[in-house]
Amino acid sequence: MSLRARLTLFYTLLLSGLFLFFGGLFYWLIEATLLDSIDISLQQTSQQVLRLLRVGSAGNVELRLLPGASFASTYIQVWDRSGNLLQAIPDLPLLRQPLDSAGLLAPQPVLREVYAVSGHFRVLTVPVFANTRRVATLQIAASLQVLDSARQQMIGSLIALLLFSIPLAGWASWLVLGHALAPLSTMLETATQINRASDLSRRIPVERASEDEIGRLIQAFNQTLERLEQLFTTQQRFLADVSHELRTPLTVIKGNMDLMRRMKRFDPESLESIEEEVNRLTRLVNSLLLLAQAESGYLQLNFEEVELDTLLVEVYQELRLLAQNKKLDLKLSEMEQVQIEGDRDRLKQVFLNLVSNAIQYTPSGGEVSLSLQRVGQQARLIVRDTGPGIPPEDLPHIFERFYRAEKSRTRSGQGGFGLGLSIAKWIVDRHHGHIQVESRLGEGTTFIVWLPLRQERVESESPGDQR
Repeated sequence: MSLRARLTLFYTLLLSGLFLFFGGLFYWLIEATLLDSIDISLQQTSQQVLRLLRVGSAGNVELRLLPGASFASTYIQVWDRSGNLLQAIPDLPLLRQPLDSAGLLAPQPVLREVYAVSGHFRVLTVPVFANTRRVATLQIAASLQVLDSARQQMIGSLIALLLFSIPLAGWASWLVLGHALAPLSTMLETATQINRASDLSRRIPVERASEDEIGRLIQAFNQTLERLEQLFTTQQRFLADVSHELRTPLTVIKGNMDLMRRMKRFDPESLESIEEEVNRLTRLVNSLLLLAQAESGYLQLNFEEVELDTLLVEVYQELRLLAQNKKLDLKLSEMEQVQIEGDRDRLKQVFLNLVSNAIQYTPSGGEVSLSLQRVGQQARLIVRDTGPGIPPEDLPHIFERFYRAEKSRTRSGQGGFGLGLSIAKWIVDRHHGHIQVESRLGEGTTFIVWLPLRQERVESESPGDQR
């Protein structure tokens, strides 16, 4: 059974149940009101009759009616304590028998419904006492013919309304649910088409307000499709890039091995080339594993107190020889003592990547400068080079994996794979910082890394302490 059919059945049964409940409640209220009015009338009549009863010295009872006294639609019987009928009003043959035989001996007033041959009555039985001695029994009855007729009419009306309302409720529920669930059918059709055609570019048209739950579901589904499309495109590009990066070193290794096989001897140059390409593949695999661990959450960072100025000096000393070999001027332009909470090894990896990239893409005779300052509650690291710069159209993509602006920054044989900046951005983000890049063609590129200072030190250095 479809969801629409199940919901239609559920709402139809629910509405029918509610109708039966409120219909029964209405029936009970009307019946109780009518019956209560009859009981009040019987009580009032009994009080009038009791005032007219006279008890003689011998214990005989007599009902003396006043001139003009009337008891319309009411039947009255007076019985002595021996069960003999003393008086009946009106004097009819049907009143020769007790109106309520079971109530004649009741010690207290009692109201009962009685079904007799002559009809359906509401009977009030009242014992009559004289000097604490029971001398008679008074029975007053009112016909319930009007109440029975009202009951039948109400039951008939409720049944007719129920027979009319159930199909109407089912039809209305079917139409309303069909309109409400139509977007879900569209979602199902779209998902089926995507599965058949593998086309993640399809989207579900939004035809309702975004505040509607189904409208928000459609928007979330479309966002999921967009995310899946991006991931699928990224995966395809990633596989293509990895294949491209692997093909070049594998081709070099295979070519050198074929050369040595033809020469039937080991060639030092070929072995050196193979070693370089193996190292290149090792770096690629290590970078890919690092990114995979980072994105899956398995890469843990060991946070501790880190002195960024000391760390930057280490990077400067390690890469100074590389800069000298390229005939570059690597210098520390400004340095302040800065402490943060972070992973020292990973931060050093970020600095090494940024500085080595600046050295790699800066031509001979150029300059690479490093600076570290405190700006408010953040540390600012600047790596500036005088290389060819990065085109504006490439700037938004430089932190994407395997992305390189090859037109302006030609890589050498020892170049990277376009993964270093992706890894650096991930590390900086996990330190609650961010990384910026500014570049102009022909003038150079500047990378700026912002990292939050140690909270304890920032709090201890209030403005009143600074002199």
